[in-house]
Amino acid sequence: MIKILTILGARPQFIKAGSVSREIAKFNEIEEVIVHTGQHYDPNMSDVFFEQMKIPKPHYFLGIGGKSHGAMTGQMIEKIEEVALKEKPDWIMVYGDTNSTLAGAIVSSKLHIKLAHIEAGLRSFNVKMPEEINRILTDRVSTILFCPTQTAIENLKHEGFENFDCKIIKSGDVMEDGAIFYKELAHQPQCRTEENFILCTIHRAENTDNVDRLTNIFASLREIAEETQVILPLHPRTKKILEKYGLKTEGLSIIDPVGYLEMVWLIDHCSLVMTDSGGLQKEAYFFEKPCITLRDETEWVELVECGGNLLAGAEQEKISNAYRDHKTVDKNIFRSNLYGRGRASETIIKELLNYS
Repeated sequence: MIKILTILGARPQFIKAGSVSREIAKFNEIEEVIVHTGQHYDPNMSDVFFEQMKIPKPHYFLGIGGKSHGAMTGQMIEKIEEVALKEKPDWIMVYGDTNSTLAGAIVSSKLHIKLAHIEAGLRSFNVKMPEEINRILTDRVSTILFCPTQTAIENLKHEGFENFDCKIIKSGDVMEDGAIFYKELAHQPQCRTEENFILCTIHRAENTDNVDRLTNIFASLREIAEETQVILPLHPRTKKILEKYGLKTEGLSIIDPVGYLEMVWLIDHCSLVMTDSGGLQKEAYFFEKPCITLRDETEWVELVECGGNLLAGAEQEKISNAYRDHKTVDKNIFRSNLYGRGRASETIIKELLNYS
């Protein structure tokens, strides 16, 4: 029997981990214990959320959130260590780049427990992002690095990981597994949608904490909305900042934040995605939709290279040009196998079972 201690801290991580947990359930020789650190408090993560999303409920809830990076990470290390000493897992499994991810990695290293890092090898090359530091440190102490893309593998090779005591695996992306699964469960949110509408999300601090960038982005969105409906599920933090600076949203179809199944429906039915989210860039590709990324860099460089992702930053001219150019994106680019075609979870579990 293999015991895996899975560390999760945010709703997107639970959605990704759900695909792996559903695969684990197929094997009698694996036991998974799920720990929710509470890093991102989400009032929508009720029992109904876990039932609707077909995700196992956490075995432990640590309730650590709303603190500074240092305080949060320190308390997570302490509490995760307590759970690990009690459960005595063979593996600790972490996802992505949150403080919860880093805390789990540190505990595994100190207690000499094998560490599996899913979504390993991703780099924005922007060390001002706390997520970038979390990725680098977690990768460095991992036993198996499950890379979603070849680009992620090349990043690790450039950093010398082939010389380290670890195993690098191209697993594919568990997000694509989830997209395929949840497409059948998706449903339309309670909002009016026109034909060929655009789905937009804005929440990253690099945009919301910079009034000039935010002003340019919303000026561009209002201009685009004169031609095509722009549906914008507005993050509460972004809404407060818009109100603080008196930035206009006239002409935009502003709606309250939606659940994941409603978001999947919007992605599936829109004609274009505009976002500063990392995950939504990939989900646009999964559903064969062009994406305009409102950031200066992206971890998903293969999407830019294939032409499906148009990197526009926060300059009005670049955003306008990208909006014009998306209409000529070749749909054949979405046929390539960049992310594993929904087999990532299967690959991950087989590698863990075969590891010696």
